[in-house]
Amino acid sequence: MTSEEKNLEDFFLVWLDANVNSLTINIDTQQQLRKCIRNPQTFDDINKCELYIRFVPVDHRVVLIVSDTLGQEIVPRIHQLQQVSSIYLYDTNQEAKEEWTKDYVKIKGVIKELDVLIAQIQMDHSRRGIKKVDEPLVFNIFNMSSTSEQSTTGLNGQFVHLQLLIDCLLRLKAIPTDKDELISLSEKQFKDNKTELAILHEFQENYSPDRALWWYTRESFLYKQLNKALRVQNIDSLFIFRFFIRDIEKQLEEHRCSSPMRVFRGQLMSNEEVEVLQDSIGQLISMNSFLSTSIDRRLALSFLYSSNASNNIQRVLFEIDIDPRSEGTRPFANITLLSYFPGEDEVLLMLGSVFRLISIEHNDRGIWILRLALCSNSDPGLQAVFDHMKDEYGNGETTLLSIGIILTRMGKYDDAEKYYRRLLKEIPSDHEDIGACYHNLGNLFDDKGDYETSLSWHHKALETMIRTLSPIDSRIGTSHNSIAAVAAKM
Repeated sequence: MTSEEKNLEDFFLVWLDANVNSLTINIDTQQQLRKCIRNPQTFDDINKCELYIRFVPVDHRVVLIVSDTLGQEIVPRIHQLQQVSSIYLYDTNQEAKEEWTKDYVKIKGVIKELDVLIAQIQMDHSRRGIKKVDEPLVFNIFNMSSTSEQSTTGLNGQFVHLQLLIDCLLRLKAIPTDKDELISLSEKQFKDNKTELAILHEFQENYSPDRALWWYTRESFLYKQLNKALRVQNIDSLFIFRFFIRDIEKQLEEHRCSSPMRVFRGQLMSNEEVEVLQDSIGQLISMNSFLSTSIDRRLALSFLYSSNASNNIQRVLFEIDIDPRSEGTRPFANITLLSYFPGEDEVLLMLGSVFRLISIEHNDRGIWILRLALCSNSDPGLQAVFDHMKDEYGNGETTLLSIGIILTRMGKYDDAEKYYRRLLKEIPSDHEDIGACYHNLGNLFDDKGDYETSLSWHHKALETMIRTLSPIDSRIGTSHNSIAAVAAKM
């Protein structure tokens, strides 16, 4: 895919029609469809279309528009793909057949009128929160029985480092330009989408922290970009969104539920994801995004039953017990009165919430029932790990140095270097973090195997520490040892 397509939305609109780019009405339709999904991709060649769809990552979703004739050929070839979310047969030919479509549950209908097609796609695409059962849900598992080291790439390491990254972002000092950075990014992302740009300008003029949940639950650039950034761990975007994430957390804390309850969420999951969960009974699970749930079990099931399951996609119902009396849990709240869509009895759980997987069973209706309990971040199995990691960057207000440390531990060396260099530009030359930043850059390039560059940074660190620290400061000794260790590898 081109760099333009690697945006912060999850949905790709694909239109296959022999006349898609030759008829004026089809070209006009493309402009209207951009209002709900940006950058629609058009094809008049069935093989090129199939190849494009197959290269879309499985954690994204493809919405396909296709004529009846070409649909009969391509649908059997791509229907089973996880990334294919929904298919619309758009054919003005009154002779279009519908019988063959009954075997393919992802086909939403045969539509013969342009206005109906656009309205249907916009309505389906505007579903959000508990209704979006097909929206990718990314999670990490902490294996309580594992005795292996918490490595950068190991499952336990991924779990812990993401928790610490969220914590670090939430405690970064706010600066006046935070919102301006987000607006600038969004203007570039949606420069061709007049609808989103209008919402963006409304956000620019009217946003306030006490309406963060109202803005998050609105189907707009905020919801799309933030959730995509969380799923793919786009560090630059998460850094820009930090003020918004912090405002959401504050609102959830202020309106935290006061009594224990059980909440529900329907979710489509791949066979592989279900198998991982079956092997993880008793373990801890963290969600890499905000989790939208309902207090109404029947409502959650209704969204699930109306979704498209298949041989490789399973219907899963989350049943989650949450207790506000447990200390150290991330906040959650019934946002019915705070949401852009009031009256939905929605309970939103903070991103990074940790759950213990109690059980998973397959009922006689073909639904996997996943029972979870919200856990405290001070759970005995995690407390020692978090305490050790937090020693690296303290418990107070965090800095870009803190982010660099965590990103290095996550193995995101390029991202870490970027934030270290940003820190060096933002603080004065006599700041106490300068020496530590040089030292950490030395360690980073050591980890990457670039010993010459590593040694250069370590020498700069030592020179800075000798000039700014007490002669008996232990960090000077550590710097000498690092230089010796790297030199020995050359």
